[in-house]
Amino acid sequence: MDTQATRTARELGGTWIAPFGVGAMLMGTSTPEGEARRILDHFVGEVAPRFSAPDGTPARAMIDTADCYCWWEAPGTDGGQSESLLGRWLAETGARERVHLATKGTARLREFDGAFLPDGDPDWAWAYDHFVGASREVLMTSVDASLERLGTDRLDLYYVHVDDRSVPLEESVGALAGMVADGRIGGYAWSNAPAWRLALVQETARAHGWPLPATIQEEHSYLRPRAGLERVAVIGAEHLDLARASAMPIVAYSPVLKGLFSAKERRDPSFWAMASYAGPDADARLATIDEVASQTGATGNQVALAWLMAQESPQVVPLVGARTWDQYLECAEAVDVVLDADQLALLDAAGA
Repeated sequence: MDTQATRTARELGGTWIAPFGVGAMLMGTSTPEGEARRILDHFVGEVAPRFSAPDGTPARAMIDTADCYCWWEAPGTDGGQSESLLGRWLAETGARERVHLATKGTARLREFDGAFLPDGDPDWAWAYDHFVGASREVLMTSVDASLERLGTDRLDLYYVHVDDRSVPLEESVGALAGMVADGRIGGYAWSNAPAWRLALVQETARAHGWPLPATIQEEHSYLRPRAGLERVAVIGAEHLDLARASAMPIVAYSPVLKGLFSAKERRDPSFWAMASYAGPDADARLATIDEVASQTGATGNQVALAWLMAQESPQVVPLVGARTWDQYLECAEAVDVVLDADQLALLDAAGA
């Protein structure tokens, strides 16, 4: 494995990007606009320019958002805050050509009466029954609305955010392929779907001569899902096999699982971000993270990110979705953590 992989750009759908991306989910709601702009300015102006394609072309800075972000942080709205903030920032900075801009559709809600529990938390079980879905009409209108909020005429990457099995894949993939053809999107992808559905997306595209999906985006970290987990949004062995066989990179959200690689108090099985992983295997891998962090002087979060960025089969592009500047900066500095072959082997082999 290339121990310098954390210092090289990654290719995604024909575009070379920095080895990690910024997730903008909380920008405009939990992350105030001024702090969001500070993160964006630093990532696009200071981090991404350190990387380049093999021909010397500067790498782009991948920024990832969605049209539903972030209604659950702002009750009484239907989302769009993140895209709108990014649109204002892009217009004022002129940074569009330096950014690989990704957004998602299909997870806005048809209605909101019932979207929140009595304690004020979002009712996700209810929400999953009220998403707008992935029909051709929804996809076409959603892309146009995202383009308007983002203030651009083209999206570099567009995701089906939540898999919609009520709509034939020929309809969804066909709509996306049509928008690739007319230039509204540079490529498309799926998120939060089981590997077998992603294989069907590929099969559908091949059968019609349409472009293949550029990537898959799922929750993915150094920890492995616990035995018996039934949660399609978490990367499993089947996802890895599919990506490997397709030579397709994985975009990983929640790569530091709310910071628990650094914050040991969050490793309790009762902490919701730990629930999908808790068990002897996770305990062994977390102990190894701590060991390598001690060897390198890096934080646990930085070691976990450096390990992800060093993966080659398949390649992984982690998304740093920090709420604050300090959280972002800790993660961004992971590009300076170079794990040697022994450390990578130790991390790879850890587990119950």
